[in-house]
Amino acid sequence: MSNIITNRSELVFLYDVKDANPNGDPLDENKPRIDEETGLNLITDVRLKRTIRDYLYNFKKQDIFVREISDEEGHIQDAKLRASDFLKHIPSAELEGKTLQQQKEIATAEILKKCIDVRLFGATIPLELKVKKGKKTEKPKEDIKEQTESKEQTSSLTFTGPVQFKIGRSLHKVYIKHFRGTGAFASKKGAEQKTFREEDFLFYSLINFYGIINENAAKDTKLTDDDVKFLLDGIWNGTKNLISRSKVGQVPRLLIKVNYKENNYHIGDLNSMISLVKEVPDEELRDISQVKINLTKIIDVLKNKKDLIQNVEYQIDDRARFELEGKEITINEALKTTGIPALQLSS
Repeated sequence: MSNIITNRSELVFLYDVKDANPNGDPLDENKPRIDEETGLNLITDVRLKRTIRDYLYNFKKQDIFVREISDEEGHIQDAKLRASDFLKHIPSAELEGKTLQQQKEIATAEILKKCIDVRLFGATIPLELKVKKGKKTEKPKEDIKEQTESKEQTSSLTFTGPVQFKIGRSLHKVYIKHFRGTGAFASKKGAEQKTFREEDFLFYSLINFYGIINENAAKDTKLTDDDVKFLLDGIWNGTKNLISRSKVGQVPRLLIKVNYKENNYHIGDLNSMISLVKEVPDEELRDISQVKINLTKIIDVLKNKKDLIQNVEYQIDDRARFELEGKEITINEALKTTGIPALQLSS
């Protein structure tokens, strides 16, 4: 049986998109999210978590709590109904005989046992539970016998996720291409004019995500070593397998996981220690072949903190190129200079 994690880890993940929209803003006509001051592309942590959830559910047959479920009439489940799914196999008479706290403990155990996304990312889950309460009668005191009735009580479960991501940012300015086109159908019945469509894509964006795995929160959600392996698989292969019209062509380029041996310690902000060496101006960037990933700062920091680090795990795409102190280098060679054990993950 896999063990609950006991060490803190930091993650840096780079992936790129070409002629795509990595994360549209539904409040702004689904345009790519852009920092107006810097021109950088922004991708929410929610988008990355959704990618991981969908991959683990669809490809790895792992149950997740946060997913869309509809009934026969097309009504989408709310969170209370979703929570009730995990109590259905328990006889109602048995549940009704429990106090509110006891039922919450049963729900907690069931959800954490079955839902990898709650173990990873946490959740706030509303509950609606039937609890028996005493009811007074009108009989004299000496003849009073306790009668009970079931009443629905609302409560909630709150889990702080051990795995947290910051908002992802591109490592360069991005540029939007606005497309207009015609649809396949008429705008209305009897019309001769087809509908028009408009959409926005980025020419290119190389995106940098930072994450942390907190060993303290892992105790509460029972996050295991095997769960973390699924997480890394979901980050890498989930990104690769997110094949929709707006996101086809996403390619993971680099994943680094720094594992610490010092309790309650991490370096922090590792993503800011990675930069680009560009062979063309930002407005001309169209492909990973036009850049090198500069590792100089992050390698220097890892060297200085090597006594606090257990090891480094990494995964790379073959087309990604790296630079250290002005010279092109493989990432394996760069990590060797730190003196820290390094392990390459399989794809």
